Amino acid sequence: MSGSEAHAEVTQPAAATAGPRGLPEAMLALITFLWATNFLVTQVALQECRPLGFLALRFAIAAIALLVCFPSRMQGLTRTEVKAALAIGVTLFAGYVPQTIGLLYISVAKSAFIIAVYVPLVAVLQLVWLGKPPCLAIWAGIVLAFAGIVLPSVDEGLEAAFGVGEWLTLGAAVACALQIIMLGRWAPRTDPLRLAFVQIAVVAVLCMAAMPIVGEPLPALTPTIVGAALELGVIGTAFTLAAMNWAQRAVSPARATVIYAMEPVWAALIGMLAGQWMSITAVAGGALILVGVLVSEIRRAQPTKGAE
Repeated sequence: MSGSEAHAEVTQPAAATAGPRGLPEAMLALITFLWATNFLVTQVALQECRPLGFLALRFAIAAIALLVCFPSRMQGLTRTEVKAALAIGVTLFAGYVPQTIGLLYISVAKSAFIIAVYVPLVAVLQLVWLGKPPCLAIWAGIVLAFAGIVLPSVDEGLEAAFGVGEWLTLGAAVACALQIIMLGRWAPRTDPLRLAFVQIAVVAVLCMAAMPIVGEPLPALTPTIVGAALELGVIGTAFTLAAMNWAQRAVSPARATVIYAMEPVWAALIGMLAGQWMSITAVAGGALILVGVLVSEIRRAQPTKGAE
């Protein structure tokens, strides 16, 4: 596919599905807030359950929720939607699982530092794969957001050595970037609910298939695990992925990535409400992310022709 074809594929349908001005961006901001709350729920669940089993249960519940709530929307599944959802589902699996396993080898701070590589990588992939270069304001927002994510890691004195955990997490970062880029390519041409259903089902099946390979047993259906899986399945997975698919019909991958970078800001605010102390570098990092989001919106205030 040529750059001009990719550009047309992304932008032409988006204009018709953008909805009220700013609504897709607001939806992406809500998604990042839900991601931040998901982390706390997942931490609680993983005290009683292994990662793959919990992910399989979570994504299976999410797929069932979409199927039960929107049965008529699932009937028009097209070949394009299946093809796109299979590819996106594989990258989603490749993002969730390695990062989760990587946390067995490295600290949360180092994981966050490495996973942040997806922020600038999305802009590069958008240019190379979709032939749609981000505008200067988006590049500036990406740089500020990336700096804001990695700045708190200064407190941890992170070493540059790379082992199993680091490589797994770096692979997860690449997968996250690919997922966002694929949504930028396919979301404008697909139904967000059908796309979400198939990609969620793909992750559930892959997790179930991987469990016997790594010797992981089926999760015990305790109240904690079931409650966490229901909350994360329905709200944290089914809703967020369907909303993400819808919003990226109108928001470019690079701009969406700047908004996604707000996740640690929400996480820090939730941590403060829970009584967790924030360092000066963490506060400064959050401020840089917010500035990056605001800078990336400059072009929206003064629309111009050309690349986004």
